[in-house]
Amino acid sequence: MMKQPIEMRNLYEHETDAYNLEGFKPQIVDAEYLKQLGVTIEPSDETLQGLIRGSKLFMKRLEEHTVIPKSVLYLEDCDPEAVETEIHNYTGRCPTLTFEVNPIKGCHVGCQYCLVTDGVHEQKLVAYENYHLYVRKLLEEMNGACSEDPKAVTKEDIQERSRLLQELAKAIVEAPEKKKEIERQIVELSRGKNWNHYYYFTPKTEALQEPTLYTGIAHRILREFIAHFKKYPNSNARLFIASKAGTKHLLVENEGETILDLFEQLKDKMQFNTSVSIMPKAFRDLLEPYAAPIEERMAAVKMCQERGIQANSALVQPIFVPYLTDEHVKEFFDMLHDAGIVNYKPEFLTACMENLAQLGQWLGHFDKTMERDLYMDYISPKNADHRKQRGRTAPNRALSIENIQRLMKYTETIGMSTSICFWVRNQLKVPTSIIPIINRNGFQCLGYQSKLFKSEK
Repeated sequence: MMKQPIEMRNLYEHETDAYNLEGFKPQIVDAEYLKQLGVTIEPSDETLQGLIRGSKLFMKRLEEHTVIPKSVLYLEDCDPEAVETEIHNYTGRCPTLTFEVNPIKGCHVGCQYCLVTDGVHEQKLVAYENYHLYVRKLLEEMNGACSEDPKAVTKEDIQERSRLLQELAKAIVEAPEKKKEIERQIVELSRGKNWNHYYYFTPKTEALQEPTLYTGIAHRILREFIAHFKKYPNSNARLFIASKAGTKHLLVENEGETILDLFEQLKDKMQFNTSVSIMPKAFRDLLEPYAAPIEERMAAVKMCQERGIQANSALVQPIFVPYLTDEHVKEFFDMLHDAGIVNYKPEFLTACMENLAQLGQWLGHFDKTMERDLYMDYISPKNADHRKQRGRTAPNRALSIENIQRLMKYTETIGMSTSICFWVRNQLKVPTSIIPIINRNGFQCLGYQSKLFKSEK
């Protein structure tokens, strides 16, 4: 049942936003526009049509003021028995038994490069007030009483899991229509096994945003994990949170406890990975309208570390290649290093052409040369098959490899390790000799910390 909508009060806002850019006027990014900009690559007709289509949609959204999400939340209750258990896996090679925790549809932060929505924030923002009951059920099924039974897993279980994982990896590449069914089988097999499970809160939106904080939804989810570990000290469940949260988010109270207080009670069973982008500040403020400033995110990391919480890895995404000068690389990673970050997972901007037309024009407002270079990095017909999940285009392969190596060359001098998702590894043919599957600091893939599991210590 739909409840009364709630007006959200933003914890952070920026002076720069989509509706107050002096002198900005959206254009149609067509062949003539690209030529005048100095783009020397001729895109395919399909790519050009995507850019034109995106330009027109961008104009419409600006006119209708739908570029930034409305600060209105709709609350509903879910049926804990009916919520579909989702595995977080786009490649078949991720730490596959990572379950998604998704208590909200939509996102209040409003990132205009969003991988989930392609930067579109016109959908209604809906949160499930009782979602914690599903989390309780899922934890019990996967890592509950079975954690006290050393005979829960048989040799046949292990063999079947290995077979299904191989099938999943193959299906993602060759027969994606089979992916859901194989994942369903993996979920069924996992029940009652207490395998090493990450619970990712949340890959589809921002976990610690105003809608989940003011309603207590995030607090209740964390309390379910606390109660679970008290009841089952041998559970192999581990909580993974990737977030743009600042200090204000961590200090929102519910029933006398802040998010930070609850994190502290989970400090041996969870990790908090900050998420930060490499781009000009004014551009970041524009593209992440309600996210915490980057300085606040670093302060949040330090607050977690002071409470003994695993918070020393960062998702560095999206990276805008035209901005990657040596000076900016040094400035950015020195900031992470000063905040106690020892590992990072880099990911360049990936976007559909419709979204690229919007992002390019925003970037061009600040620097036309960077806008030109952005298009040059993505629109070549030779780059058309460099895709990520859901068909988004990644930047030129050679450029991507070159820049990953540039980042690593500097970060190695300050003792930081690099983790990399299997998709990037596979697309760019990055060998384990350059970036190990599990690196020297114990991080892998998205930045999962393998040492959180007893078997990996």
